[in-house]
Amino acid sequence: MDGDNVVTTECDGPAMENRVTVFRSGFTHTVVNRRASPVPNPTARAVQTVRRRTLAAVVTTAVAALAAVTAGSPASAAPGPRLVTDPAAYVNPLIGSTNLGNTYPGAVRPFGMLAWSPQTTRGAQVSTPAPGGYEYRATRVRGFSLTHLNGVGCNGGAGDIPIMPYVGDVASSPSADTSDATYASDFSHENETARAGYYRVGLDSGASAELTTTARTGSGRFGFPANQPASMLFRTSNSETGSTDATVQVDAAARTVTGSVTAGNFCGPQSANNRQALYTLHFTAHFDQPFARFGTWRDDALTPGASTASGGTGVDTGSPVPGKGSGAYVTFAEGTTKVGVKVAISYVSLDNAEANLRAENPQKKTFDAIRSEATADWQRHLSKIKVGGGSADQLSTFYTALYHSMLEPTLTNDVDGRYLGADGKPQRLAKGQEAQYGTFSGWDQYRAQVQLMTLIDPKAGSDYAQSLFNYATQRGGEWDRWLLVHGKTSVMSGDPAAPAVAGIHAFGGRDFDVKGALRSLITAATVPNANDSDSAGCNVACVGQRPALDKYLQLGYVPADGCSCWGGAAETMEDGVADFALAELAGQVGDRANERTFLKRSGSWSNVFDVTATPQGGYMRSRKADGTWADRTFTPATESGFVEGSSARYTWMVYSDVAGLARAMGGNKAAEQRLDAFFRTTDGTFDFSARDLTRYDPTNEPDMNAPYLYNYFGVPYKAQETVRAVMDQLWGNTPGGIPGNDDAGTMSSWYVFSALGMYPQNPSRADLVLSAPLFPRAVIEAGPAARSRSTPRTPPRRTSTSSRSR
Repeated sequence: MDGDNVVTTECDGPAMENRVTVFRSGFTHTVVNRRASPVPNPTARAVQTVRRRTLAAVVTTAVAALAAVTAGSPASAAPGPRLVTDPAAYVNPLIGSTNLGNTYPGAVRPFGMLAWSPQTTRGAQVSTPAPGGYEYRATRVRGFSLTHLNGVGCNGGAGDIPIMPYVGDVASSPSADTSDATYASDFSHENETARAGYYRVGLDSGASAELTTTARTGSGRFGFPANQPASMLFRTSNSETGSTDATVQVDAAARTVTGSVTAGNFCGPQSANNRQALYTLHFTAHFDQPFARFGTWRDDALTPGASTASGGTGVDTGSPVPGKGSGAYVTFAEGTTKVGVKVAISYVSLDNAEANLRAENPQKKTFDAIRSEATADWQRHLSKIKVGGGSADQLSTFYTALYHSMLEPTLTNDVDGRYLGADGKPQRLAKGQEAQYGTFSGWDQYRAQVQLMTLIDPKAGSDYAQSLFNYATQRGGEWDRWLLVHGKTSVMSGDPAAPAVAGIHAFGGRDFDVKGALRSLITAATVPNANDSDSAGCNVACVGQRPALDKYLQLGYVPADGCSCWGGAAETMEDGVADFALAELAGQVGDRANERTFLKRSGSWSNVFDVTATPQGGYMRSRKADGTWADRTFTPATESGFVEGSSARYTWMVYSDVAGLARAMGGNKAAEQRLDAFFRTTDGTFDFSARDLTRYDPTNEPDMNAPYLYNYFGVPYKAQETVRAVMDQLWGNTPGGIPGNDDAGTMSSWYVFSALGMYPQNPSRADLVLSAPLFPRAVIEAGPAARSRSTPRTPPRRTSTSSRSR
């Protein structure tokens, strides 16, 4: 496959030798590591071959090689298992829909703008059982919304424009149905089907919904009993976390319902600063059946025959106000049993929503045609990684994780290339840009998701980086750590845009304004602004891009006292990660001065590491501006100074200087023993419960790299054993098969990398730390790396990595 980047892995035999040839910065180095592996039924000898069109795309550096003993020669090995040819068939969108995974099962395209999926309820109109809109154990539906977020942790947002098939005449305001007793329906999972790009459910009311999508539009087929009225409700104001305004208009002659919702309120219950609208979503719905009756409502007032209505639910308390809101209904002729509808959305205008519909889902195109195209689209994307071997459940878990890694970011530009900018004005794609993406869960995604996205699609990664730069430019140079569509939410901590952009660049995404983005990020990291010193939104959503940047520049750490941040120690560590990212990016474009400056700054983690924290060794701690430690007494379980984690968990979050961390702990052996106690109880049993704050939390990001650190300490077999135990014990082909929030596909990306036997432990570099692959055979097809707009094209060059037992 000349012209493509291909990584293949083939494993057989009882043990493994890994021989990694490294091509970086003009030199070649070979690492060979051999050690007996205790992993039960280990995948063994790895044969990895990498073909690259440009040096920029090479993802070959291994910090630690896999454990090995010699086995038979490759020539004597039996032929490897056949690669999967229908990966979409293994996707189970219900994985992660309980156990706090917060995924959603509805129809969506890769990185699609429109995601049509159910909103479930437990009897409270203003409270969704899970932030993704769907909880597997909540078997009552109030509507099928057109937008969704995957795996978010706090009261998320989206869930816009719930559309509900209702069996009966609409005789009261649906907004007045605050307990979802009337205008909702129970369902059974036995009557539910969820596949990549397709969703169907039969409701106990006798109605049914069948959904499929394009990138910006959807097709729906709704069924009704023959002997009862068939109605459709548009709860335009009832976005998942409410709305500040909504509009709706019924045009019976055209058989359309159109309107908009102005919403946002991301993490509103947790942060008063975010109780505001961030976007307006415009929608259009075209039906294939005439309306016999129609009407609208506002709050508790129903107006039969009215064609327009407006009014939001309010978000002043961080949640929608029960009983408030507006919408419309249409009822079809007596005896109607099947209703088709085509929907489309836009963040720019209603006209653009209509244009999206005409371009992607014209009237002549059937539901089945859209569904076939959706399946084919997923097939193309999922086929970028083909694996062979493994059980059916392992294949479903793997391909569903890959699927979940492709739900965010979300497309925000319309077919005409326009999108709504961070300044609230319509903007156009930059030169060479194919897509504008929004919904950046930065604190999560920078650690694994953007690397996977870019590895298999460098152009998509490039466009994501350009999108973030576009939004920052429109916001006066301020990059946000958690964008909802294009809106700034400031949720979480640190400056994740820097490692995200550096990670994209490292993994081959070069087709964006690299130097422009770097200049902007350096300015944000060196010039404090008013927001950086403003405590508004703290905790959870501190408004500064670099909270307490002035103190960080002065002291080399973010102090606990007066820090305008969520947690001083965590902020310091995240700033160090961002600084290393800027050093890497500066080095890649030849800016040696900034490379040296930020490389030095990236050691700031050591300023919050207390070597004498406990008799057993040092830990990360928050300290005051005068240099004293913030807490008089200390325990590794403390969460003081940290964000969604403890000192014990954050202590391992030193991506770029593991050797320095090991030295601070007393050497590799001491660090190894510390890791053993982090993962296991005193009897040697793995403890992945996350109940003990001094141990590993497999449900969150700060210590998600920790299993791979064994490689740096000279015991790679322990990395293999630990990674495999996490995958086997916590992940699976069940609704609870993700251990906690999927966080916009970040945890799923961890699983995909881990199942392939490699992981980007240092997120700003194209270095893959190795473990034992789950599947005997895997092929990764990564398109040719996109060149940087600010640097000349690298001459084509092929490189290879191979490992053979000898």
